[in-house]
Amino acid sequence: MTPVPDAVELIRAKRDGRALTGTEISWLISAYTDGAIADEQMSAMAMAIYFRGLDPAELRAWTAAMVSSGERLDLSGVPLPTVDKHSTGGVGDKVSLVLAPLVASCGAAVPHLSGRGLGHTGGTLDKLESIPGWRAMLPAAEMTAVLADTGCVICTAGPGLAPADRKLYALRDVTGTVESIPLIASSIMSKKIAEGTAALVLDVKVGSGAFMQQMADARELAQTMVRLGAEQGVRTIALLTGMDTPLGRAVGNAVEVAEAVAVLRGKGPPDLTEVTLALAREMLLLAGLDADPAAALADGRAMARYRRMIAAQGGDPDAPLPQAARTEVVTAEAAGFVHRLDARAVGVAAWRLGAGRARKEDPVSAAAGIICLAKPGERVERGQPVLELRGDHDGRFSRARAALAGAIEIAARPPAVRPSVLGRTGL
Repeated sequence: MTPVPDAVELIRAKRDGRALTGTEISWLISAYTDGAIADEQMSAMAMAIYFRGLDPAELRAWTAAMVSSGERLDLSGVPLPTVDKHSTGGVGDKVSLVLAPLVASCGAAVPHLSGRGLGHTGGTLDKLESIPGWRAMLPAAEMTAVLADTGCVICTAGPGLAPADRKLYALRDVTGTVESIPLIASSIMSKKIAEGTAALVLDVKVGSGAFMQQMADARELAQTMVRLGAEQGVRTIALLTGMDTPLGRAVGNAVEVAEAVAVLRGKGPPDLTEVTLALAREMLLLAGLDADPAAALADGRAMARYRRMIAAQGGDPDAPLPQAARTEVVTAEAAGFVHRLDARAVGVAAWRLGAGRARKEDPVSAAAGIICLAKPGERVERGQPVLELRGDHDGRFSRARAALAGAIEIAARPPAVRPSVLGRTGL
C-alpha cells in the first residue's frame, strides 16, 4: 500500500532542495483544493518554491495538477480554430478589447477568459464593466454560445476552472511570493490550458510598469510558459513588449475603452496599434489563417465585431461612457522633450485616483484615470500639460500627484526610439 504523503514532510523536502515527485505534487494540490492542507502550510510551500524553484519535471506536474483541480472547457463544438492571448499585465494595456474582435473578424474564435486589476496594473473586466449593461460573468453554456455566434467572448473564468490556482493566487498575494517565475507561469498557464483553447499567444511585458522589470527575467518567464503550453498540447508563442511607458495615452477604465474604440476606428495611438497588430498576426499564424489584421481594422470589420460582442454580453456599444467629476493637470517643469514617463508611477497614480484596487474585493471607479497628453519623444514647453488626472473624489488627487513625483523627465534631446515589440519566444 502506497503511503499517503505528509504536507510537513513535503515542505521540508522542498525547503531542503529535494525535487518533489509527480505523485507528491498531485496529492499536494488536490489536498489543498479540498481543504485538507491549511493555508499556513501552503504558504510555507510557496515560500520554499520561491527560494528553491521548481525543476522542469516538477513544474510540468504542478501545472497539470492545477489544471486537473477543476473542469476543462470543451470547445470542440466551435467550428472555427480557437486561439487566445494573455498579457502579464501593465499600465494602459487595453489590447484585449481590440484584439479579440479583430482576430475574430479574420476568421478565428477567441475565448478570452480575463481577470481584474490589482495594484498598479489594470484589469480587462474592470474596463469593460464601464460600458452600461455589459456582463463579465457568463455561465459556461452562454459563454460558448456567444463565442459560436460572434467569434469572440471576453468574460471571467468560472469557479470550476483551476480552483487550486484561485486559492493559491490569493495566498501568494499576501505572503510575498508573487514574483516566483514557476508560480507565475503555472498560474497563468493552468487557467489558459483549462479554458480549452488550441493555441495561445503570450504578451510578456518588461519594464518599470511590469511585474518583470528586467529582460532576462521576462525572457525566462516567456520560455517557461511556452514550454508548459507545448507540454499540454496548446500551441504557444510569446512576444516580449515594452512597459517602461504606459501603452497608448489612456490609463483607467472608461478612458481605456474609449481609446480601444479609437484603435478599432483606425485612429488609435501608434504604439498601441503596433502591439495589437503584432499580437494579432501571431494569433492568426497559430490558428492557421492567412489574413491581414490591418485590413480588418481599416475596413471596419473589427469594429463591427466588437459591437456584436459587447451587445451579446448585454452591453450598449453606443451608450455614453462614465465621465469623471473633476480633472487636474500635471505640467512640464521645463521646455524640451519628454525623455521618460514612468509607467509604474502613472499606474499607481491612476490606482490612487480610484481606477484600481488594493484588494480583489475593492470597488473601482469607472471614470477615474489619467490621460497622457505628452509621451517620450514629444516636445513640450514649460507649463504645458503633460498628464490629465481624472477622478470623482477631491481627496484622491493629492495622493495621485505624490505618486508622480519624479515620473516625468524633460531633456534637451528626444530619447532613442525603442520598438514596442522587443523579442519573440517559441519552440
